[in-house]
Amino acid sequence: MNAQSSQQACAFRGHDESVNSLNRGNFIELIKLLATMNEEINKVVLENAPKNAQYIAPNIQKELLSILGNKVRYKIREEIGDAKFCILVDEALDESHKKQMAIIVRFVDCDGFIRECFFEVVNVDDTKASTLKNEICNVLAQYNLLVENLKGQGYEGASNMAGEWNGLQSLFLSDCPYACYVHCFAHRLQLVLVVVSKEVHEVWLFFSKLSSIVNFVNASSKCYSELKSAKEK
Repeated sequence: MNAQSSQQACAFRGHDESVNSLNRGNFIELIKLLATMNEEINKVVLENAPKNAQYIAPNIQKELLSILGNKVRYKIREEIGDAKFCILVDEALDESHKKQMAIIVRFVDCDGFIRECFFEVVNVDDTKASTLKNEICNVLAQYNLLVENLKGQGYEGASNMAGEWNGLQSLFLSDCPYACYVHCFAHRLQLVLVVVSKEVHEVWLFFSKLSSIVNFVNASSKCYSELKSAKEK
């Protein structure tokens, strides 16, 4: 069920999963739907399953996801072996406006193919270069990936990432002189599209209005809360 939900890009959690909720979220509602069509599922999963083995509690779901995520990361680590590798890093805000950093590793596998594997998402207190570096080093150390084997860095062009003196790339270069920095090609493409779109008035007007709306909503927590309440209705 979890796999099917993820393949259809369904949310794993519902806003209100309490017993009295009219909509407990995609995962539980899909189980209930299957139970109406299959009496066996209704008996085994919903009625007779032990309370500690229904696997619908959020903390149990998170624990299962954590176990699966670690298995995937250790498999990636096994494929890297003692080879050199590169990192691709980006920072963003999640739905709850918490700062996060995504880490991707790039390496050449044993068959000579270049691989790019999503590795980890880390919550960060701030986006200072020193904070990002410490978090990246902690993740690499956890899976015994030596910083000395780092041979490439790929970030966006923000000063905290690409700064020549105090940016993330310069901090890694001080430890790894051969960890060459490359401006993220996806971000370059985005910048090109932004510049090109300005030449089309309708597109420029759309993004201009959208930017104004985003800035207005994010200006205060009250605006954000009112928009969230309106969306839920």
